[in-house]
Amino acid sequence: MSGTSLDGVDAVLVDLQTEVPRLITRHFIPFDTTLQNTLLALHLPAIGELHAAQVAGIQLAHLYAEAVLVLLQSSGVAAQQVRAIGCHGQTVRHRPELGYTLQLGNSPLLAELTGICVVSDFRNRDIAAGGQGAPLVPAFHDRVLRHTHEHRVIANIGGISNLTNLPPGGTTTGFDCGTGNLLMDAWCARHTGRAFDEGGAWAASGNVLTTLLAAMLAENFFSLEPPKSSGRDLFNMDWLESKLGGDETPQDVQATLLELTALGIAHAVTDYCPGATALYLCGGGAHNTALHLRITALLPHCRVSTTDDLGMNGDYLEAIAFAWLAQQTLHGNPANLPAVTGAHGPRVLGAIYPA
Repeated sequence: MSGTSLDGVDAVLVDLQTEVPRLITRHFIPFDTTLQNTLLALHLPAIGELHAAQVAGIQLAHLYAEAVLVLLQSSGVAAQQVRAIGCHGQTVRHRPELGYTLQLGNSPLLAELTGICVVSDFRNRDIAAGGQGAPLVPAFHDRVLRHTHEHRVIANIGGISNLTNLPPGGTTTGFDCGTGNLLMDAWCARHTGRAFDEGGAWAASGNVLTTLLAAMLAENFFSLEPPKSSGRDLFNMDWLESKLGGDETPQDVQATLLELTALGIAHAVTDYCPGATALYLCGGGAHNTALHLRITALLPHCRVSTTDDLGMNGDYLEAIAFAWLAQQTLHGNPANLPAVTGAHGPRVLGAIYPA
């Protein structure tokens, strides 16, 4: 899995023979600055973008293969024992309203490099069926994190934040609810040189700018009814800069971006998850202490913790989900949730590249 945060590759080796997936081992490979900048640039039209996208896809396939090799070596598992690689790929365009989404990764090359069957391109079938193509992980959350009595909500805080609503005895729903880490990370990198604001300490040193916050919350996305999804096509530095007056202090902008993320999650829980009693955070944003505390304050009637408390590693939960999605593809099982994506019905997702 490599997501909108653009930090690198999360890789897991998972045993799916049991009811609850067993994480055997995990590995992370950070993107180097050159690849990161290339992927970031590919979110916008430019001369030579088709060539750049193909070259980046090849680079990603080699990184994915490197991650697979590390997993196999560290676990002692042979490639022949692995049924398939579920590869999400790197999203560089997500435009479901225009009927497409684009994830880079060169799956045929990954199959050649590893000698393992690859399942990829999970989102386009859902979009072809009239859906958003995202988020797809709620189906996995429904399978492994649902509780018979506790009304749980799972908040995955990556580059973008998304929710999964798991009401006991009710229909699982979910949607992208706004920004996650991507704007906070980009703003932090620009003004401090650090890749992210560790623990949200820099944001905590600033003050929320109410005028800026109101301008950001006025974005049409926040008032749209689910199903809905988003990404860097909307929430990017150009978008942020269009809201700035120019006299803001950097730490105040960071504090406001953190508030935007917290409010996006809290409002989504309040408006679309009535009766929820427990919110479990996962993804990189779950490590942001200031963000965690702010979400907790905004949801006084909801216990806020992390999926680690449920025995599911929050840093790698999305990667585990795509291993499960690959299994569903190989078994011919539908793996989208129409109530989440808005698709016309259940669909078998993904394309298969045999070893």
